[in-house]
Amino acid sequence: MILLDELKVEMTGYRKEIEELGEVLNIANSTAELAELQKQAAQDGFWDDIENSQKVFQRTKQLENKISAYEKMKERLEDILTMIELCMEEEDEDMQNEVVAEIASFKQALEDKKLETLLSGEYDSKNAILTFHPGAGGTEAQDWAEMLYRMYNRWAERHNFKVHLLDYLDGEEAGLKSASIMVEGENAYGYLKSEAGVHRLVRVSPFDASGRRQTSFAALEVMPEIDDSINVDIRAEDIEMEVYRSSGAGGQKVNKTSSAVRLRHKPTGIVVSCQTQRSQYQNKDYAMKMLVSKLVEIKEREHLEKVSDIKGVQKEIGWGAQIRSYVFMPYTLVKDLRTGYEVGNINAVMDGDLDGFIHAYLKSLSHGTLQQ
Repeated sequence: MILLDELKVEMTGYRKEIEELGEVLNIANSTAELAELQKQAAQDGFWDDIENSQKVFQRTKQLENKISAYEKMKERLEDILTMIELCMEEEDEDMQNEVVAEIASFKQALEDKKLETLLSGEYDSKNAILTFHPGAGGTEAQDWAEMLYRMYNRWAERHNFKVHLLDYLDGEEAGLKSASIMVEGENAYGYLKSEAGVHRLVRVSPFDASGRRQTSFAALEVMPEIDDSINVDIRAEDIEMEVYRSSGAGGQKVNKTSSAVRLRHKPTGIVVSCQTQRSQYQNKDYAMKMLVSKLVEIKEREHLEKVSDIKGVQKEIGWGAQIRSYVFMPYTLVKDLRTGYEVGNINAVMDGDLDGFIHAYLKSLSHGTLQQ
């Protein structure tokens, strides 16, 4: 009974935390904005402008999900307090164990919700564009790049984010030479920006008949999707365009037509490609969006005043640049070298269980303890 009394006092105190969370999440303003968007959607001719209506619809869903998640947190706390009251009346030991488990789950969910409040960057709420690059090492590195490609697709599935393939170039024997995907969902970039960098793999190579241990590297670029409301001045003469024939794994990933587009930004050397749209025009449009997103991401990361200040220096995909190590042999361990966070269940990580790493990064960022 003493335990239940203590739990009741503790959980009652969470009402204030929930209230403060609502203020940080700006629930009142979000509710007002949602009402205004719903009013717009009810007007005659709203669907005549497809592009605008889609933006309004997407924003409406984001606000609805945000408000609903917050209200559910409030309801969950009140349900726990009711359960504690019932448990105190009935003195049911099984129910007490259930209450303790529910409280632990609630605390974790609240902690996750608080992490969302750290996503306050200008582009954190945007969709994310992920581009995969194998390091030196041929087939071994290309296979590792494809493993990362699968891992982030699995992570997106776990969070009910949509994934759109933008570009995919097969490796010579296995894996991939390059690939780009768009991850669509609220705060996709805010979460995934922590994953940008070089990823190192240590394993016994399946491509080595001698069964020797190999170290491979692959890099992940993460950019926010920049919409048309953000103006970036890119001169036409600074863009070199190449059209080529699409190709993807067994023809399953892309349509094999001569409409694929590769753009090179001459001042910086940045190259982007798109081959999954139906026409050359659409591929060029997506590639331009990717280029703008990449330039904006570099500008923000390097604290530059304008895009023309970007020098285009590329980091080597190898030793000294990695953010995380994945060890399959002689033991299993995934360790983030910036935060020190580590996990022994490497299979779960490769199936997209990355939240521990992402949360550790966000916490370190907010506390100013991140290792560069």
